[in-house]
Amino acid sequence: MSRPAPQALLRALFAAAVEAAQPAHTLAAQLPPPPRGRTVVVGAGKAAASMAQALEAAWPGELSGVVVTRHGQALPCRRIEVLEAAHPLPDQHSVRAAERVLAAVRGLSADDLVICLISGGGSALLALPAAGLTLADKQAINRALLTSGADIAAMNCLRKHLSAIKGGRLAAACAPARLLTLAISDVPGDDPAVIASGPTVADPTYCADALAVLDRYRITLPQAVRAGLHSGALETPKPGDACFARAEYRLIATPMRSLAAAAAVARAAGVTPLILGDALEGEAREVAKVLAGIARSVATHGQPLPAPCVLLSGGETTVTVRGHGCGGRNVEYLLALAIALDGHPRIHALAADTDGVDGAAEVAGALCGPDTLARARALGLDPRARLADNDGHGFFGELDDALISGPTQTNVNDFRAIFIGA
Repeated sequence: MSRPAPQALLRALFAAAVEAAQPAHTLAAQLPPPPRGRTVVVGAGKAAASMAQALEAAWPGELSGVVVTRHGQALPCRRIEVLEAAHPLPDQHSVRAAERVLAAVRGLSADDLVICLISGGGSALLALPAAGLTLADKQAINRALLTSGADIAAMNCLRKHLSAIKGGRLAAACAPARLLTLAISDVPGDDPAVIASGPTVADPTYCADALAVLDRYRITLPQAVRAGLHSGALETPKPGDACFARAEYRLIATPMRSLAAAAAVARAAGVTPLILGDALEGEAREVAKVLAGIARSVATHGQPLPAPCVLLSGGETTVTVRGHGCGGRNVEYLLALAIALDGHPRIHALAADTDGVDGAAEVAGALCGPDTLARARALGLDPRARLADNDGHGFFGELDDALISGPTQTNVNDFRAIFIGA
């Protein structure tokens, strides 16, 4: 059996991972029977529009509602209104979307059903500042978090406590109606309390945890809001709260399921896959060094498995921004990986965000191979200087090695694949 060229194989693996997370394939099987009363649909995230379409196609009864997705990513729906807002920094549209969602669930009865469609990106797309905060405050806080190197759990702990809709507060607004959340996970560990800052689930974190995030990453808040955290006035609903008595949560797509789909494609091509995990975290360039070491071990010693093989991983790395380039965590990782591999003749790699947008550019990620550094130097590009400037997109763009998929209408976080040839 002939094996596809390394970069063609890597692209096929990424495509399989994205396809496995499409709501059209996964949502319908999770739907309950229609209720005696109304069915109201709300939601937020980069997959909100495709989830709404899949729900409309499968739902046998009446329904209405409103969801919000990223600017430019709305899809046509007949009964569910699809709004657009900004990501990764919230805008006024994010505030209006949150207000519309809360209005949609107001005044429901115990006979009604709320179906909440949640996916990654919902934290920014559904933004309603807590008392004492302005939208400008929220934008400044998010901007600081995004460049701080904080992981997603720390970011969303703070976001929940500074929101009037996240951290279980949307669930409280839905009561006494039955609440079913259908979610696509984009976070390491698939924790519902972290996905989109958990608007419909109990929050296990406390105001003290949010204050610790503020102090660790040196983020400033208006004094009145900081006082609200100190006093507990901004505390979120906790496990055992009555508002969650009729709430259910189901995951319809996860990073591991997408990695498994990619692994199946690799096997069919005669390449042995090894899934290293779906929850890898840490500074992108440090993760790259570790994975480069594993890839070199395969190439040199046949350990932990013999070539030809592909190392697959997911999760969410972080980038502490110190430069002024155009970057994202996947291209930061891939540039560091290329440097660490130093032109190894048998190793190719791909890293991309499954939503089709990695960081600061409308680019999913990039690919690298044995000739990446040599081609860069021939063009006068200094890989280490570009990495220091957090300019991964600039680097791979000039090499014409960017991976451009367009918006995928789903999001199961980062996808990384390293192919080691025989």
